[in-house]
Amino acid sequence: MKAEWPLFEIFVRGRRGLNHVHVGSLRAPDERMALLHARDLYTRRNEGVSIWAVRSDAIAASSPDEKDPFFAPSGDKVYRHPTFYDIPGDVPHI
Repeated sequence: MKAEWPLFEIFVRGRRGLNHVHVGSLRAPDERMALLHARDLYTRRNEGVSIWAVRSDAIAASSPDEKDPFFAPSGDKVYRHPTFYDIPGDVPHI
């Protein structure tokens, strides 16, 4: 009996979007077919300008249970936050 095709996670960047967004998963025999199937399945209405197909077994993710200890090292880097100077009122988005 044949093994199943690998699972790919699909990310699409929309016409007006700046980031790729996860839109779903699919199975395909290789990367090229994953891209072709993703194009047909997730961009039928011309809503995408770029597609990423990533094998699910190649994705590494942090665990929600490790949230506090995993992200704690960034908490002691106070220089990353604009707290040591006054920001003028007419400066947007800060």
